[in-house]
Amino acid sequence: MSAKPMSMKVATRYAIAALRDYRQFGSRQLERDCPICGFHGIFVAAARPPRWNSRCPSCDSRERHRLAHLLYQKLGIGPGQNLAVLHFAPEVFMIERMKNDPGYVTSDPKMAYAKLNEDIQAISFGDEAFDLVIAHHVLEHVPDDAKAFSEIRRVLKPGGRAILSVPQNWARETTVQEPSITGRRERAAAYGAIDHLRYYGRDFADKLRLAGFAVETYRPEPLDEMRMSLGFDDAIHIATKPA
Repeated sequence: MSAKPMSMKVATRYAIAALRDYRQFGSRQLERDCPICGFHGIFVAAARPPRWNSRCPSCDSRERHRLAHLLYQKLGIGPGQNLAVLHFAPEVFMIERMKNDPGYVTSDPKMAYAKLNEDIQAISFGDEAFDLVIAHHVLEHVPDDAKAFSEIRRVLKPGGRAILSVPQNWARETTVQEPSITGRRERAAAYGAIDHLRYYGRDFADKLRLAGFAVETYRPEPLDEMRMSLGFDDAIHIATKPA
């Protein structure tokens, strides 16, 4: 465990996690490092079915949040950059970090602290309004992802970038999406969650290219993936609109 005294918040989350499944604190569990808040210790489970070593008990970040943080650092995305940013489903740490930047706009229908409730398939802003659009684990929820790609490209300035991630099954070449799959159980079985409308395969980057983007894929170093619990085979796609 961390050499620092354990905070009440961490102790409480450990107690709740142990009541749910004490095995996640077994002797074989590795201590992890959170790149967002600096916590060192055992991470706890999140989601259903539970993913062990997923949630930092200090800042509550999950795998995709920590991976996004590393990419933001790599790309130099942060306060004071004078960027116009549209961020769907924003991470709490990014809201706190960017809250004083006038060009940072957040959107989410379920987050009280988000500024707007934009439909990513019909964004209300004009053409070429943003330098950067961010959407992590959003596109698997929307009925028409091709329309969302088109709208993201429309609102980006020439040379602007979209930072996008989705649940992906890297064992599949193509995305699974069947109109006949409508029930909650059927969606959970086919797509991994009751509110997902598709399960992307390795073709996600190709879909972005077809929408007119140049695409790079960011994946963490294997040691960082384990040390920081970044999710196995998780990736973030950087889609750039031609200048």
